[in-house]
Amino acid sequence: MTNIKDLAKIAKVSVTTVSRVLNNHPYVSEEKRNAVLNAIKVTNYNRNINAVHLSRGKTKLIGVVLPFSDHSYFSLLLKGIAKQALVNNYHLVLFQTDYMERKEREALQMLKEKQIDGLIVCSRTCDMQLIEEHQQFGPIVLSEDVKGKTISTTFVNHYEIFFNALEYLYQKGHRKIGYSVGRSSGPSSFDREQAYREFHKKHGLAYNPEYIIDDCFYFEDGEKIVNKVKNMAIPPTALLVTGDQVAAGIVICCQQQQISIPNDLAICGFDNQPIAKMMNITTIEIPVIEMGSNLFLQAINEDISNKEIAVKLIERGTV
Repeated sequence: MTNIKDLAKIAKVSVTTVSRVLNNHPYVSEEKRNAVLNAIKVTNYNRNINAVHLSRGKTKLIGVVLPFSDHSYFSLLLKGIAKQALVNNYHLVLFQTDYMERKEREALQMLKEKQIDGLIVCSRTCDMQLIEEHQQFGPIVLSEDVKGKTISTTFVNHYEIFFNALEYLYQKGHRKIGYSVGRSSGPSSFDREQAYREFHKKHGLAYNPEYIIDDCFYFEDGEKIVNKVKNMAIPPTALLVTGDQVAAGIVICCQQQQISIPNDLAICGFDNQPIAKMMNITTIEIPVIEMGSNLFLQAINEDISNKEIAVKLIERGTV
């Protein structure tokens, strides 16, 4: 394979001159530039991009770990990340994990091997200690509140959001409130369950674990939730649904089964996606694209920073 020294020999110029031409340096005479370009054409030379990255100390690649690429929340998060990557002339390497720890470890290994400059973890399965062990190899950014850990984060306060949403439903007269989540494990789910337990304790309400329905990610999961609620001896009168797609599925299923919303069952979604507006669903607006944008900016910055994103309740017709 032709290398930079071969080009210099063929063009009868110095290696420095060849390097300047390859990097579009302005201070090269037209004669020498043409000689180098002709040598490149004759030899069909292609730069070893790995060597270029090694010399610059940067790959201009940022890794993004996310469980699903077709989930509305994570697709919006990725949209915010991708917009900033485009503005800053970076490319993204996606790791879709399906919440498999070995896939997250692959991403961390690529950071360790300097194949990527930084890593954004949108939702994790692996232990926090493993994440911390890999910080020495490059910036790692998490989309969660790590509560005092020295690592960059962009997050929403799931405990506070959940507790306030429960209070909102309580003020609307509901005393039997259930909720659905994507997965029962994970830091966000832990914060939500803690808020749920403490809300019940505050108001002296009976805690019913049957009211917590997990493994709900997509529109079609709405039917599963409705069927579970119908089979309960004492069903909830309101549901907090962590995802507007799932909330929309519940609304459609209720309409098909003549269950009145909000009279028989009140619904409060999360994220304020377009489908919530179209279907008049009460929801918690989380600026997910903004979160993604900030995650990327943190990933290309060596400084540690933490940013909590503000949310707001959007009242519509399902509560």
